[in-house]
Amino acid sequence: MAANPMYQFNVYRIGPEIKIGEVDISFTNASLFMVISALAILIVFNLGAKKKSLIPDKIQLLSELSYSFVSKMISDTAGAKAKPYFAFIFSLFMFVLFCNMFGMIPYSFTVTSHIIVTFVLAAFIFIGVTIIGFLKHGLGYLKLFVPSGVPIILLPLIVVIEIISYLSRPISLSVRLFANMMAGHTMMKVFGGFVVSLGLVGGWLPLGFSVALTGLEILVAFLQAYVFAILTCIYLNDALNLHH
Repeated sequence: MAANPMYQFNVYRIGPEIKIGEVDISFTNASLFMVISALAILIVFNLGAKKKSLIPDKIQLLSELSYSFVSKMISDTAGAKAKPYFAFIFSLFMFVLFCNMFGMIPYSFTVTSHIIVTFVLAAFIFIGVTIIGFLKHGLGYLKLFVPSGVPIILLPLIVVIEIISYLSRPISLSVRLFANMMAGHTMMKVFGGFVVSLGLVGGWLPLGFSVALTGLEILVAFLQAYVFAILTCIYLNDALNLHH
């Protein structure tokens, strides 16, 4: 069973079964790695914030670079009006990044390889951004679906397309992260299986591919966290500045 490349995505219960009515809220391996990721973020940035040396150590440098990176990303994509939402976007980016990176550890669990996790995050962002848009502009937020300069004859079609595009945001945002993480880890497991089955004689080539895939997957883990966060910034920019 362990050789099955899809076995690594199995969610299983840790501890006793807990139910509220028909809803199972038991603690699982997915819950465990989400807690581990959150605790790791808190520990790293608390340690980084305590040390305010002129010459920073590695943890302080990581904290400062992360802060600057996300701050610049928000400024470049959503402008100064989005600064009040820095804490949320920073937390979102770091949570997805740490979940992705912890998934690279052998025998761990990749939380973001499950569509339910990524969809809940994306749905929360979608609902939050929509609420911000209506609070900021009222019914004027609906102008987002009516691009300026469109001929009247094409307007009904364009409005329908814009609405469908807007409503598909949580789907595209969640599927992009889930699909990339799941596909990458599946390929790594497949090549790892080839190394074991071919042994010392024929396993060198798949071993080389496995090493290369590991490096690529680490890059993908960072890029997918970045894409998830920057798309959130773009959606927030639409809600705050109402470009249409």
